[in-house]
Amino acid sequence: MADFDVLCIGNAIVDIIAQCDDAFLETNGIVKGAMNLIDARRAELLYSRMGPAVEASGGSAGNTAAGIASFGGRAAYFGKVSKDHLGGIFTHDIHAQGVAFDTKPLQGTPPTARSMIFVTPDGERSMNTYLGACVELGPDDVEADKAKGASVTYFEGYLWDPPKAKEAIRQTARLAHEAGREVAMTLSDSFCVDRYRDEFLDLMRSGTVDIVFANSQEIRSLYQTESFDGAVELIRKDCRLAAVTRSEEGSVIVRGNETVTIKAAPIRELVDTTGAGDLYAAGFLHGYTQGRDLKACGDLGSLAAGLVIQQIGPRPRQNLREEAKAAGLL
Repeated sequence: MADFDVLCIGNAIVDIIAQCDDAFLETNGIVKGAMNLIDARRAELLYSRMGPAVEASGGSAGNTAAGIASFGGRAAYFGKVSKDHLGGIFTHDIHAQGVAFDTKPLQGTPPTARSMIFVTPDGERSMNTYLGACVELGPDDVEADKAKGASVTYFEGYLWDPPKAKEAIRQTARLAHEAGREVAMTLSDSFCVDRYRDEFLDLMRSGTVDIVFANSQEIRSLYQTESFDGAVELIRKDCRLAAVTRSEEGSVIVRGNETVTIKAAPIRELVDTTGAGDLYAAGFLHGYTQGRDLKACGDLGSLAAGLVIQQIGPRPRQNLREEAKAAGLL
């Protein structure tokens, strides 16, 4: 039996979230709906211009780990923080969610990563991320027992930005596969896909990655096509299993010749889309590691995504296991 259901690997980031209008994005040269990488000076400038903000531990794979734990799953996490104020916040929050997080913090500089997230009235989030300590995550941070002991290892495409993290991912994937486990990734962001298209395709085609999560923009960017259906047919051939989200249109899951269409969960109000894809992956992977069929996995993903977009911040405030039980999904 596996020690953990899912090991998540990602950039350990504290989100600083504020609301703004589209004019603010234009004035400050922020690409709407994207994850923009910034340096320390730009981070200080944007922080000084933010309105009232909420600090919340984030990072794509960290959000997924927190979601899996909220479903009652056993989650572990690799990610690098610094031994500073924000690093303490991140560590406290992920431990409080019930996630095993033992990566040694960095002593000194650079500081813990932070992402200034501006949410416009349409719920779209524009992220401006200073990676800080994340760039120091490397092979020395790979805990072999967790890599071998998790049913699925899941990592975020954003990890292809800091160079040492690639080595850590490949090492973890090798250990996981040697132990008969599976490896999953999320494409993270269409701009991230543009930066690393060939490498992402190679990860899939070489069998380094078994399961892929993407949204409709990311999958079309991956295959450089405007056709969603065409992109889905291509990814069907390139990986063993893919789950592709389509916002209010739900999601499509493909495995071999199998295709499963999932409806989006109904919501009362769209507040903030931050974390939607991360929580979809959490629900899906929780179902998957519990042996559920693809329809059930997708429904759990939709439930979690639907809940998180009705709040500010990327980590679930409700107990997802109780919510899933109430919805008749567990």
